[in-house]
Amino acid sequence: MTKNPIKQRQTQSSSHSPPASDYVSLKTWIGLFGAMLGAFMAVLDIQITNSSLQQIAGALGASIDEGSWISTAYLVAEIVTIPLTGWLSQVFSVRWYLIVNSILFIFFSICCAFASSLGEMIVFRAGQGFTGGVLIPMAFSIVLTTLPPAKQPIGLAMFSVTATFAPSIGPTLGGWLTDNFGWQYNFYLNIIPGLMLVAIVFYAIDPQPLHLDRLKQGDWLGIISMAIGLGSLEVVLEEGERWDWFGSPAIRQLSVIAVIFLTIFIWIELTRKRPFINLRLLLRRNFGIGSLSGLALGLGLYGTVYVIPLYLARIQNYSPQQIGEVIMWSGIPQLFLIPFVPKLMQRFDLRWMAAVGFSIFALSCFMNSTMTHYTAIQELKWSQLVRALGQPLMILPLSSISTANIEPAQAGSASGLFNMMRNLGGSVGIAALDTLLTRREQFHSERVGEAISLYDPQTQQRIDQLTQYFITRGADPSSAHNQALQSINNVISREAYVMAFNDCFYFIGIALLVCGITLLFTKKVKAGATAGAH
Repeated sequence: MTKNPIKQRQTQSSSHSPPASDYVSLKTWIGLFGAMLGAFMAVLDIQITNSSLQQIAGALGASIDEGSWISTAYLVAEIVTIPLTGWLSQVFSVRWYLIVNSILFIFFSICCAFASSLGEMIVFRAGQGFTGGVLIPMAFSIVLTTLPPAKQPIGLAMFSVTATFAPSIGPTLGGWLTDNFGWQYNFYLNIIPGLMLVAIVFYAIDPQPLHLDRLKQGDWLGIISMAIGLGSLEVVLEEGERWDWFGSPAIRQLSVIAVIFLTIFIWIELTRKRPFINLRLLLRRNFGIGSLSGLALGLGLYGTVYVIPLYLARIQNYSPQQIGEVIMWSGIPQLFLIPFVPKLMQRFDLRWMAAVGFSIFALSCFMNSTMTHYTAIQELKWSQLVRALGQPLMILPLSSISTANIEPAQAGSASGLFNMMRNLGGSVGIAALDTLLTRREQFHSERVGEAISLYDPQTQQRIDQLTQYFITRGADPSSAHNQALQSINNVISREAYVMAFNDCFYFIGIALLVCGITLLFTKKVKAGATAGAH
């Protein structure tokens, strides 16, 4: 039987052209780029002040412990606003919600640069967190709602730049700006990208009607309980170690408040007919496991960027800019690797890709778990490069697995929960690492101290050598002897800290490895099937 040649050509042509539903206009891509720019700024601001906290606190007349509130205020406000974003964007429309919060983010950034006291800085940083926290889940939500499934891996690749590259480059950029221009430029940096964001959103995001009537029907009891519970939990996690954890009445009280109000929040959201965020999404296998893995992702992303600078400052006496040069080795290579990940996602099982990514990241941590006090940039750059290889393989497949078959109507809740879990993982992880570092340093210091006896001939010989050295530098015999003992104590403390840092990396590596294996128990997902039909 002869085939119709015209019909055959039409069939061949249709098989090589993408479906009409997969077409994405240039305007949509521009809008998506603007949303990613906002998310990048918000994530960058989490880390950018970490390398210059000492300078900022000093300029404001505050101690280092007091200066920690500069970061805590941002994180508390951000983690409270992230779950609210899906509902509030429906009330005020995506376009105006983004524009207003972007303008306020720029305003609070400028205010931070002009802050003259610690109190002012804390208030302005909280304002940054409330407005910047909107930008992160909105970018993720826009990927799920504006791109067809076939194009979503590209959108998620753009989002992964904000999620993995921004934390890596934050200390580098912050240290360089502080050393060369002053800490104020950490905040001035947001002005030009912020104005670009406002212009792009105004042009590329289509206007939608406002639904202010929903404010009257809002789940206000759930929102208030969530804000109090999460805010209290974040303060406990950020300040617990500095306040001696449950030895502090304030920490005990905040912990009780967090447990009570988070329990109320969960009960309300699971029983209310119209909750502001759909917690039932966590009962779906892929989203639940993916969100829990997001906790480990946050631990890895923010934990390593916390521990490495601390090691370099304490053991190697690196400046903020030198620390940035080390962290940079895990940041810059990702820009070249991320574009290839969507193609890999079309060829390989996403579960195995994510598991491999988590395993590679874990390997980089294990490489850092054998450091000595000689370990510096030449040794650390190799583990940083391995980390740069693993991070893109984590976030893209993990995002796709987690959001598989999420309906567009649930995109706001999914985005809020997924990003909240990642940020909460970072806070929980840093708190755990801070405590682990302190406890293990004490443990190793006692063990090393026990191995060094003042009656040991080698120890006595070393003390005599050091005493003679200090005498030659002008010290009297008694002072020289005390200086010699102090020098030995300093060596013990240094070695104990190095071993404690090694333990921290080992802890991060184990957590990443376990979560990578757990992802293998999710349902198989094909790239480009990350959301329901549009």
